[in-house]
Amino acid sequence: MPLTVLTDADVQEVLFSLSRDDVLELQQSLGDALHHYSTSNEDNGCCSSYQPLRTSLKRGDGRTTLFMPASSENGLGMKVVTLQAPEDSTVSGVDRLSLSSSKPSQSPRGSVSTTSSSSSANVPQPTPSISSSDSTTPRGSLSIFSPDGTPIALINAEELTAFRTALASCAMLKKRHSVHDVTVFGAGKQAYWHIRLAMLLRGDEIHHVNIINRSFDRARDMLIRLYHPRPDDPDYVNPIGYKYGSKTKTAIITPSHAEYTRLLKEYVRSANVIFCTTPSTEPLFPASYLTNPEGRKKGRYIACVGSYKPHMIELHPDIVKQAVAPHHEHRHFHKHQKEGGAVIVDSVEACLQEAGEVIQAKLQPHEVVELGELIMLRKESEKKAKEGMFQDGDKAGLQLQEATGLHQWLTKGNVIYKSVGLGLMDVVVGSELVRLARQRGIGTTIQDF
Repeated sequence: MPLTVLTDADVQEVLFSLSRDDVLELQQSLGDALHHYSTSNEDNGCCSSYQPLRTSLKRGDGRTTLFMPASSENGLGMKVVTLQAPEDSTVSGVDRLSLSSSKPSQSPRGSVSTTSSSSSANVPQPTPSISSSDSTTPRGSLSIFSPDGTPIALINAEELTAFRTALASCAMLKKRHSVHDVTVFGAGKQAYWHIRLAMLLRGDEIHHVNIINRSFDRARDMLIRLYHPRPDDPDYVNPIGYKYGSKTKTAIITPSHAEYTRLLKEYVRSANVIFCTTPSTEPLFPASYLTNPEGRKKGRYIACVGSYKPHMIELHPDIVKQAVAPHHEHRHFHKHQKEGGAVIVDSVEACLQEAGEVIQAKLQPHEVVELGELIMLRKESEKKAKEGMFQDGDKAGLQLQEATGLHQWLTKGNVIYKSVGLGLMDVVVGSELVRLARQRGIGTTIQDF
């Protein structure tokens, strides 16, 4: 059996060529696997009993290596990645993002709207923290095997890890009623792929993308990569249509800005969607921004994907607790969003053991719902519609989901998605990328490996 090898450049070539339809197809495959993970028995290779929790190995140099075995319906896989992640830092989450580069930067020419200020000699410099570029880029590989153990593929995991995480996060994005304003914490690969997939799926509706990062240079470079992901290829056409002159306005802020506190609150409160993509050990913004009456004037979709250990946290526990509070109205003199919402996770078992936001908010298993369970509800609604159980088939899904108390939250309310990563996600998405690579003649194939 041939073995396909995909280097980091090969993976990027496949990913940068994906169209909106390609992304929807990949989300369908991932969704099916997560559905089986949450609902199937051992007759299906994706069921949860076949997915061991990942194993971590921390060495004396501060690096942590993660081993993530998994089983899918069509085979097996093992991802091994290493991250640089100091356990402690004296810099809080907000301050960590607030420390800008010591070098003044100019915004790229074009129609990109950026907000920044150059550093001064009085600006404190950051201590080494887990928000460094070294920590946010996992380095390693994904090996994929057939059910009988025959090697099928070896894939560089650097870009794949960020992509598959964003692919799952943005599956929820499709349901949102409004995505006009998107606020992103971080400027690494995770941030890049969340923005890129959001633009592919809902680009015509996104008016503002606001990036909050301690380094203006790094955030600017990420935006340039959105415009020109393959600058060496003059024939490349960017599928997201994201270019200078786009109606989507972008802004970058760092805490060295004179009005950083005001802008941080403004960008958080105005956001319909918030992507948190930093391995922070402190909340990225105060809970009051979203928990007080002014902050509850709208519902938001918040994806927290950067933290992956119990001591790491991006979202304040009070915000998470508010999302699982009983659904009721408080009396105020102005319109606001109801208290309550939904907390969605990739894996209940994994998040209860590893997700800082879930652990520190002391959530119980019954207070969270797996993404695969939501997909199960959709599948059941489609089945009922086909069987004619409702006169109006379009109402089948609504009636079923409203019965669970989730529908209004999934579309307009407060939804928090927390992911610590599943090996199953890597194996499923990696297998799909191998299929696309073979179709498009990308990568290296070793016959009779």
